[in-house]
Amino acid sequence: MKRIYIKEDMCIGCRLCEVYCLVQHSKSKKIIKAYKGEYPKPIPRILVEEKGYLSFALQCRHCEDPPCVEACITGAMYRDPDTGAVLCNDIKCVGCWMCIMVCPFGVIMRRKEGGEVASKCDLCYGEGTPVCVANCPNEALEFR
Repeated sequence: MKRIYIKEDMCIGCRLCEVYCLVQHSKSKKIIKAYKGEYPKPIPRILVEEKGYLSFALQCRHCEDPPCVEACITGAMYRDPDTGAVLCNDIKCVGCWMCIMVCPFGVIMRRKEGGEVASKCDLCYGEGTPVCVANCPNEALEFR
């Protein structure tokens, strides 16, 4: 299965991956509308962490044996049989947050607006290369 890998030495913490991710997962696919005019407000599914001179992107690792899938009481978290990606079905998610509690990487987020559901990286499902990877100006993200 292909995953996103981070080259920490190339990441400068610009957060463009977060911007592109948010816009990709918005209804409008337009940056201004996504940030200022949509409800529910989209959230990025990748986060940039910084500590001193070190910065790196965090997103779902699509674990081989995902604890979020095991912990999900409704079956909303599942592994796609075709791609192997771990995905969340918004319709089935009841916002119990078990997935958030068991994620060893802390990369599943709560989307509060428009129904409290879990939100996580979906590798831009069906789009080929994830937008964060395609648009990183320093090639700090790889999809392989």
